[in-house]
Amino acid sequence: MSKSLLIISRQAPWAGPSAREALDIALAGGAFDLPLGLLFLDDGVFQLLPDQQPGALQQKDLTANLQALPMFGVEALYVASRSLSERGLAEQPLALPVESLDDTELTLLIDRYDQVITI
Repeated sequence: MSKSLLIISRQAPWAGPSAREALDIALAGGAFDLPLGLLFLDDGVFQLLPDQQPGALQQKDLTANLQALPMFGVEALYVASRSLSERGLAEQPLALPVESLDDTELTLLIDRYDQVITI
């Protein structure tokens, strides 16, 4: 039986390769039917904003990778509600359907997974 994996993505999409690497791990795990979840935390919540313009910063667009997550079976998507609030994004529409979790729910979520990777 496969161990479950939670990937915590903490970096903004324009802050280097970390955001793309987190999505790549999630897509690869999904392709192999690994039970996994993806949590957007801290600046990682910026990945969820629609209509980003990464070309202005000479970065690649992550939108296609995000939209591919459900097609690869990655449907357990979470966001930290405090991270959204602290960045003024609590009322913003997001590019993906994610479950918003408070601090207590985050602790319970992390405890549910066998392995946790923070990127």
